[in-house]
Amino acid sequence: MHKIDLNLDLLKIIPFANYVGVKIRDNRLLKLIPKQEVENHIGTVHAAAQFTLAETQSGLYLLSLFPEYADDVVPLLRSSNIKYKYPATTELTAEATVTPENKLKFEKEFQKRGKAMILIKIKIRDANDKITMIGDFGWYVQRKEFVM
Repeated sequence: MHKIDLNLDLLKIIPFANYVGVKIRDNRLLKLIPKQEVENHIGTVHAAAQFTLAETQSGLYLLSLFPEYADDVVPLLRSSNIKYKYPATTELTAEATVTPENKLKFEKEFQKRGKAMILIKIKIRDANDKITMIGDFGWYVQRKEFVM
């Protein structure tokens, strides 16, 4: 069975992130370098571009938490709650976290039912370490055999 390399295959499996300009920075962190194509009407990084960076980082982080499932599941974003905190004008980096309790709850539910939800928290920071966006991303994950 082919195991995906999350660092190398990311832009192949999520072409929209590639289109927006999301790139791999290091240690499975993603970045977005501002360019005219992702600017809004006031010359800062468009909210949709920041959302794409955050959502992609949350999905990558999810798969990195459970690499043993990467080829055998279908992860789908079910919900998000975001807040833009500061105008973004420099390179952006996304970081993701999951509480140990949420990770354990997900593992138990997934092993029991073959599907589960998990909440991933995201912070996007600019080159000056200023937080430009925060968000909660709720992922629904199920085994491929349950997908129609």
